[in-house]
Amino acid sequence: MSRPATNDPAANLWTHTAPPAPVCPRLEEDLTADVVVIGAGFTGLSTALHLREAGANVIVLEAEEPGFGASGRNNGQVIPAYVRHNPDDVERLFGEERGKRLNDWVADSADLVFSLIAKHSIQCEAAQNGWLQPAHRPSRMKGVIAKQSQWAARGAPARLLDKEEMEALTGSPAYHGGWLHERGGHIQPLGYARGLADAALAAGAKIHGQSPVTALDRADGKWRAKTPRGSVSADAVVLATNAYTTSLWPRLRQSIVPLRSFHAATAPMSDNVAKTVLPNNHGLSDTRQALWAFRKDQGNRIIMTAAPMIPFGVHGKIERASKAKVAAAFPQASGIEISHIWEGFIAMNVERMPRLHELAGGVYAGLGYSGRGIALATSMGAALAKRAMGAGPDDVPPPPVPVKTLPMHDIVAPMSRAMIGYYSWKDTKD
Repeated sequence: MSRPATNDPAANLWTHTAPPAPVCPRLEEDLTADVVVIGAGFTGLSTALHLREAGANVIVLEAEEPGFGASGRNNGQVIPAYVRHNPDDVERLFGEERGKRLNDWVADSADLVFSLIAKHSIQCEAAQNGWLQPAHRPSRMKGVIAKQSQWAARGAPARLLDKEEMEALTGSPAYHGGWLHERGGHIQPLGYARGLADAALAAGAKIHGQSPVTALDRADGKWRAKTPRGSVSADAVVLATNAYTTSLWPRLRQSIVPLRSFHAATAPMSDNVAKTVLPNNHGLSDTRQALWAFRKDQGNRIIMTAAPMIPFGVHGKIERASKAKVAAAFPQASGIEISHIWEGFIAMNVERMPRLHELAGGVYAGLGYSGRGIALATSMGAALAKRAMGAGPDDVPPPPVPVKTLPMHDIVAPMSRAMIGYYSWKDTKD
């Protein structure tokens, strides 16, 4: 029996375990609003919800349905830390004051996710039990110690773990220690996206699905977002399309690399085996650059990342690689079948830092979470809402930055996957 293509929603485990999607009718008329939000992933939905809580009239336009893109197709880990940088790096890059505010913003990002889940009773298998970053080689402990010590120095509940403690928390003999960030956790991401949409609708926002924005222009002192069957005119625009950014704003599209991110889920483990795999229900992302990330869902499945260098014949490649990962990390679950393989696009940039842009007067964008999208996109939405409501650039982290396009973008983007092979090789050498 053939499996659905990895970009088919039917391939995505979360499609089968999330609450029903909200009704978001196609835009069929010309409307006005204070703010129009383009994109109904985590960034756009968080923006809409925070705008409504501030009293703004907001309309969201989505090409498909809420959570259709990577927001509903990821691993589900909620991580309040940068991919590449440490807090000291950020304060050097942005200056002490701005850098500190950005670090605080990142540190608080997971708490915002879980507070919204609690406030709006979002059904998404939420577990804020902590996030683990184990060292897959002894040499990676130096970087782990730097990360843990710098976050702990800023008040984060971050603990350094030795090999025995890491084995006890992961159920894996494969690691050499690491660190624990107790504010991290994991969720069912499509359930979270749909729950944010329900919360925004309940607060009075309008969300129109199947309404791709085909043009954005200025008319009669307002911005006008056109769709095939209607339009929205507004004082401010938030572009919340992240890796799905199109030529609607060409320089924005050319500033990021949309990278296909694959995920796999095992069949349910028996209760006895499940108790020994991540026994305290942590999420795990190890120190590999070609990342290994694991967590469990409520059905006792192991959910993991996958990164084939050549995206052809992915089902066979990912199935074999995922079984090998499980056997290496969790020998007690060796041989378990892979039930689902799916993909979404994440937005990478050179700095691996979230970016907030003011593209023109009243036009804002937030993107480039580089695999930390649940926590950072939710927080970005809150920041974009404040900016769209008139807050100044120095009043709201993250600090705005100019759009930096990638030279030869249309060549660089497809070639970026070749780096996976290099990272995999490097992970074995240092």
